[in-house]
Amino acid sequence: MRTLIRRRDDLHDPAPSRLAYRLERLRLTPAVRILFRLGLPLAAAVASAALVLSDAGRREALGQWVAEIRASVEERPEFMVTSMTVDGVSPSVEAAVRRSAPVAFPISSFDLDLPELQTAIAALPAVERVDLRIRPGGILDVRVVERVPVAVWRVAGGLMLLDRQGNRVAQIDQRTDRIDLPLLAGAGADRAVPEALALLAAARPLDARMRGLVRMGERRWDVVLDGDQTILLPETAPVPALEQVLALNQAQDILDRDVVAVDMRNPRRPTVRLGDTAIAGLKHVSQKKLGAPPE
Repeated sequence: MRTLIRRRDDLHDPAPSRLAYRLERLRLTPAVRILFRLGLPLAAAVASAALVLSDAGRREALGQWVAEIRASVEERPEFMVTSMTVDGVSPSVEAAVRRSAPVAFPISSFDLDLPELQTAIAALPAVERVDLRIRPGGILDVRVVERVPVAVWRVAGGLMLLDRQGNRVAQIDQRTDRIDLPLLAGAGADRAVPEALALLAAARPLDARMRGLVRMGERRWDVVLDGDQTILLPETAPVPALEQVLALNQAQDILDRDVVAVDMRNPRRPTVRLGDTAIAGLKHVSQKKLGAPPE
């Protein structure tokens, strides 16, 4: 009897079958484990959502519920913006900034399009740079770096203020509004402001007589002094040419005489154009030397 039982026990193999072994190995692979842990629940959730959203009434109710939740969050006091401050600018530029950013306060910070506001403010001629941020307490802080005018440019449409880069800052009604700034004229003067400033710095000894700079042919400058005197500068290296005239004036007071223009367009051959009185005097001297009767 014992022998029979042992033989039956020996016939039973406790090892799994080949199919069971392969299924167990497949179940233990990372992809299948992720599928059972995440895929099946996600599929069930998607199927449930599709079933719920298949009804139009349920979709509308769900949309209203989401809108109410969003509104309740966005309209909380800590998210509301109640005012705007503009720092770093003059009163006129501040008024222009407020006009370019017409925001109705109070407004939720979620409804404020800061990039759009920044673009609108940066487009103002007088604004060089602008930064926006919402400060605690519901304040929209606008920090503006204003362009600094360095010259007045006379154009066909009036008088325009220019900064160091030649950007138009603002328009003024009359020259006396900014008598502290030098005057530029001529087409293309706004594109050569750095060169104009270098010439004005070199012409410091003539400040008392300086009337302005005129851009000629969008290529070169004329220095205009009182008494209808003009210094014609070359297209290239105008500063050394002007310094040459200043040195000549210091040595011989050439600009204190009856001189209409000093032509330095060819620095190797400077030319002086005399006034009518000086020309008449030269004629008189030459006739006297030749013994001819004066005219």
